[in-house]
Amino acid sequence: MGLHGVKAVFFDLDNTLIDTAAAGRRAIEERAPRPLQVISALQSKHHYGEGEARAVCDKVQAKLLKECHDPAKMCITDLRISHWEEAIQETIGGEANRDLAAECYYLWKTTRLQHLTLAEDTRAMLTELRKGLRLLLLTNGERQTQREKIEACACQPYFDAIVVGGEQKEEKPAASIFHYCCDLLGVQPAECVMVGDSLDTDIQGGLNAGLKATVWLNKAMTAPVDTSPVPHYIISSVLDLPAVLQKMEHNANAKLETDHMAGSNE
Repeated sequence: MGLHGVKAVFFDLDNTLIDTAAAGRRAIEERAPRPLQVISALQSKHHYGEGEARAVCDKVQAKLLKECHDPAKMCITDLRISHWEEAIQETIGGEANRDLAAECYYLWKTTRLQHLTLAEDTRAMLTELRKGLRLLLLTNGERQTQREKIEACACQPYFDAIVVGGEQKEEKPAASIFHYCCDLLGVQPAECVMVGDSLDTDIQGGLNAGLKATVWLNKAMTAPVDTSPVPHYIISSVLDLPAVLQKMEHNANAKLETDHMAGSNE
């Protein structure tokens, strides 16, 4: 794809290329022939009622959404075991049960990773795009957690470079991490497009860094409560990206033609 002015596309990982949220839900709720998932394990192995088991998992999900991790103070494994430990104690009461919390955490983590897949049509799209563009994966998050996801969904072969926020001095939306990505690929910010599901990190970050365009993946196609930041383009599926890039190329060609005609008339 020979695009005027666009040389690289940066992709977010979680809930953009892979459905991390759905994988997390399946790790908690899905039933299997043997009790692999957390709710099943808490019911069959530890004799929790279904309501209690669900309450524990709901509390953990809430803690994950509000999670603030400082790697200098605690490793991500200890922090997330603590989420389960607190949720169990808040639901059941009694003494803290670190062993059960650890069991639940590793069960949830293992099952979630098993459900993280890069869909076949997404793989095909990335393969096609890479014929004419440089592709980079740019994901926020703790180093170990994100690297495990990347390994689980086997997305490495589709990218020229992979950048994990937890391995850098700053994460999205800081302009510095985007400029680092540009340097890695040997391109300018004005030659890059950022694609992601987060207005606060992906879109704001792309704008902060002065990228050519930002593309917001809004699966629900619901209007944001806040109108800022404003993405250049909105798509409901990552598979719509090639059409956006073609539109950008068409607009660039039209502008070149207009500029040429204006120059000829002078």
